[in-house]
Amino acid sequence: MFMLTAGLLLFLGTHSVRVVADPWRTRMIRRISEGPWKGLYSLVSAAGFGLVLWGFSLAGRNPVFLYTAPVSMRRLTAVFTLLAFVLLAAAYVPRNHFKAALGHPMVGGVALWALGHLLAIGMLRDVILFGALLLWAVIDFVALRRRDQRAAVTYPTGTFAGDAAAAAIGAAAWAGFALWLHVRWIGVSPFA
Repeated sequence: MFMLTAGLLLFLGTHSVRVVADPWRTRMIRRISEGPWKGLYSLVSAAGFGLVLWGFSLAGRNPVFLYTAPVSMRRLTAVFTLLAFVLLAAAYVPRNHFKAALGHPMVGGVALWALGHLLAIGMLRDVILFGALLLWAVIDFVALRRRDQRAAVTYPTGTFAGDAAAAAIGAAAWAGFALWLHVRWIGVSPFA
């Protein structure tokens, strides 16, 4: 669990710099400029992500079961992850109501994805991974919304065309991942 925890601290820590140390981040960007900052940020994030993957794999060798979720939770997880993929698409599709309402639909998608997995999987490594991601997503979402309020940020009004595009792209990506990639990359079929 050490590698998984270290990876999460590195990965989520990097993604939390603006939340916990925004003045320091601003000073660093001024000092080394934006390009090198983004390069360093990406390098540290990638290292953290790599440690998460490695640590998650290592933790799977000696599984520790905390709880057994009812089969119905898998179905609920499928719904949560479908919504998460739609929100992920909404972060990039222009002029949709999801982004207009949430401001940061990707972070909302991460929260739904993590919550769904926590409801369906009760192994210690999963609780650590998805619990950390859910906690980070909630904290980050609140911080982002507060920053938006302080800066009086407004998002373009959504359109039904934007909603339809986000829903279609998200649903297609979800289907591809759930039906094909999940078992190949993660080794588990979500619908088995």
